[in-house]
Amino acid sequence: MTSMIENTENTLANLLQRVQAQSARKQDIIANTGALQVATAMAPDEKNYTSVILEGSGGEPTQIFRANAVAFDQLAMKAGIDVRTARRFQAQYPDVLDKALNRIHEQEPRSAMLRCFEDQASVYPYGGRNGVLRAVVSDKFKTFDHPDLLESVLPVLMESDAQWQVVSADITDKRLYARFKSLAITGEGGAVGDLMAQGVSISNSETGHGSVSIAQLVWTLICLNGMQTNNRNRTAHLTSSRADGDTWAMLTDESKRLDNLALSSKVRDVTSAYASREMFEAVLEQFRSARGDLVTTGMAAAQPAVEALGGVLKLSKAETSSVLDGLMQTIQQDGYRGEPLSRATLVNAVTAAAHTADADAVTDWHVLGGRVLDLPANQWQSVAMAA
Repeated sequence: MTSMIENTENTLANLLQRVQAQSARKQDIIANTGALQVATAMAPDEKNYTSVILEGSGGEPTQIFRANAVAFDQLAMKAGIDVRTARRFQAQYPDVLDKALNRIHEQEPRSAMLRCFEDQASVYPYGGRNGVLRAVVSDKFKTFDHPDLLESVLPVLMESDAQWQVVSADITDKRLYARFKSLAITGEGGAVGDLMAQGVSISNSETGHGSVSIAQLVWTLICLNGMQTNNRNRTAHLTSSRADGDTWAMLTDESKRLDNLALSSKVRDVTSAYASREMFEAVLEQFRSARGDLVTTGMAAAQPAVEALGGVLKLSKAETSSVLDGLMQTIQQDGYRGEPLSRATLVNAVTAAAHTADADAVTDWHVLGGRVLDLPANQWQSVAMAA
């Protein structure tokens, strides 16, 4: 299936193996929260964990799942408890937390989908006799899982003449991420001699952390900084009848299957569009224009400019510091070394921060890079005039 996509270090093959292994263990349970009990305890040499006990009925056995961090946060949110407070009580006052959650489940029962992995005793030997609870979502949750996404996207990339190469691929408890760059669609962008390549990013969540995402990326090849284009014409907002949860709940299994097929078709169309040379050339023109957007006092204002940019992007002090580190790296690269400080330089400084971010934050930095490229004139001036 992946023979026509360059699979450096077996990155894609490893991702597919993980997806297949997870799919084999998936279990979805529609349950009334009134039948749930939570119990928090401490495993040897570990911090406190919370188990969810689903009481059996109608001859069904009682099942016990260990809630991972995602599922724990969702349990708290659905009970109306602030997540930070719930985490503190889990660590310091577990009995109080358990009583509160169990009381709320008893007094305010509702139907929910419990998304689980069966029997992960080797991973969580304590508190999960039947496996891991990985998400607590609405009983109207519309499943479009990772295999559905990969089966939609990979054939499109394989059939393309763009010669795709996998840059990164990962699965977290929240989302799947896979990013590709073209070996054939390239051009000079943010600096003289700065070769850039077309890219595509795909992402999906099985646990309620956002819908399917297909995005255009542009890669700076010398450092593999990736920028996600931020133009609304290049951002896919994929919808189907799944936008209406009540309608979805009334559909037959066959109608749901057909709806997923329609969504898969949309995913394929958007992937094909984002993989085109035309869209890439439009972004290159933006980068070439950004070379001429200069910080007025040049490198002498590097730190004030980055701090001003941090204010515009609403970054924390630590995030702004990461951008400054990225700038120091960028100005040592061919094409930027000795050149004036420009908007294009700052795009690279922002996207460089993705290299040290955790997997769930990488896309955020790629998107921020796109925002810098698209900053309106008044916001750019506040950065350019910083001193």
